[in-house]
Amino acid sequence: MSGEIRVALIGNPNSGKTTVFNSLTGARQHVGNWPGVTVERKEGLRHYRGYTLRIVDLPGVYSLTAYSLDELIARNFVVEEHPDVTVDVVDATNLERSLYLALQLLEMGTPLVLALNMMDEVEASGQSIDVEGLSRLLGVRVVPMVASRNRGTGLLVEEIVGVATGRLSINGLRLTYGREVDQEIAKVEEMISKTELARRYPARWLAIKLLEKDQEIARKFQAAAS
Repeated sequence: MSGEIRVALIGNPNSGKTTVFNSLTGARQHVGNWPGVTVERKEGLRHYRGYTLRIVDLPGVYSLTAYSLDELIARNFVVEEHPDVTVDVVDATNLERSLYLALQLLEMGTPLVLALNMMDEVEASGQSIDVEGLSRLLGVRVVPMVASRNRGTGLLVEEIVGVATGRLSINGLRLTYGREVDQEIAKVEEMISKTELARRYPARWLAIKLLEKDQEIARKFQAAAS
């Protein structure tokens, strides 16, 4: 079996995302701009056991609330382009802050792999992270890495291919916001299911965005419902 696997690479600024991208793609990179804007778009290739990984390096963002152009570009790529796998590069030394983006990606329902970068700094500080426990908690594959030393890159490629082909199972944590909020999400989700938007985007994610008064999603919903 062989083919192309489309990979979205995302992460907070200063998470080492660019280093991960370079370690994955080497010299097989192309730099351009996102359509209609001057924001840089980088793509690269990685060949592995008959597969070609086409890796798109998304802008560095802390969240996907679409308050900035970078956030909008990253969010739209994940929800509209439907990459086979999204890799979230996480700064292991700032785990709590970094996981906010991971939780938003889980809400989107994208097949997710966490690249837990800068593990050497965690070890140097005398701390440790239960990688297997984190994987079980979030329902995603977690790869410990030191991208600056090219540690973990090979394993990350294996995990990407395994998730994309279905060989490695991922459950994906379903987030709950408490009974009352979940009930409201379900009501909005039911309304969305009657529009064509439900065929293009995850309905639960759309419902959450509408309840958050996300302006871009509200415009899409109004257009679809009219």
